[in-house]
Amino acid sequence: MAAASLVVERPVLGPWSLAVSRTFWEGFAPAALAGAGTQQDALRTVFLGDADWTRVETSVVQDGGTARVEVSGAGDLEAAAEQVARFLSLDVDATGWPDVGRRDPVVARAQDAVPGLRPCGFHSPYEAAVWSVLSQRVRITHSAALRERLVERHGEDGAFPAPVRLRGLELDLPGRKTEYLHAVAEAALDGVLDGRALRGIDPADAVARVQGVKGLGPFASELVVLRGANAPDALPRHEARLVAEVEEQYGVGTDLDDVAEAWRPFRTWAVVHLRAMREQRTHEIAGPRA
Repeated sequence: MAAASLVVERPVLGPWSLAVSRTFWEGFAPAALAGAGTQQDALRTVFLGDADWTRVETSVVQDGGTARVEVSGAGDLEAAAEQVARFLSLDVDATGWPDVGRRDPVVARAQDAVPGLRPCGFHSPYEAAVWSVLSQRVRITHSAALRERLVERHGEDGAFPAPVRLRGLELDLPGRKTEYLHAVAEAALDGVLDGRALRGIDPADAVARVQGVKGLGPFASELVVLRGANAPDALPRHEARLVAEVEEQYGVGTDLDDVAEAWRPFRTWAVVHLRAMREQRTHEIAGPRA
């Protein structure tokens, strides 16, 4: 099937800075390895459309409160444009997001630290699930190298290998990673990791659904829903760094659920902003990275 192109002009409701969001995303190792890049003022990346598992190229430009999303490929481009909006959080009505800062001064400081940030996730729950398997019990640099090698050897010109291809690969990976990757591929083909479907149900139910996939435990399943489907209002329950940041900002012994009531309906966004503020602080203390 010949490649085609589609341009969608999408109003973005609430605060948004493509430049700030792009900086956050490019510092996120899995996304940085996925062909993301900048040219002039555009964010460009290559990904696998989860509607039909075809390769898609996209370019996103901000014009005030409007996102200009261009997608090209041989598959369902309307679905691909929606997927771009999902993994960049452009589909979220965030007009109420500033109110969270008014209710919580800690979140207000985080909002000021990264003005216009919208949480940017994995291209899809499928890619998040693969990353979760690759990163189990290994250093992030090693898992990033494994991911890059998987894309280079078995993907399509920078895009992730489709589930039907991944399912048949015999890979030289530690432990049971190959077995788990095959299970992830099967789940993707069965629709268990469909981004639109996971976003359409309660996040706790979505996490439970994903946890039925062999090799994906509680932490991985939360990653798939919160960063793969990019659900805007959920709390991770297995993230030690979040607990540490909450105790540092709100006091030792602070209950996360109590604090997070003020964050609804943007609990995931608040968590991402707290993490971004923590990374900024740690970076400043540690000095520039090599």
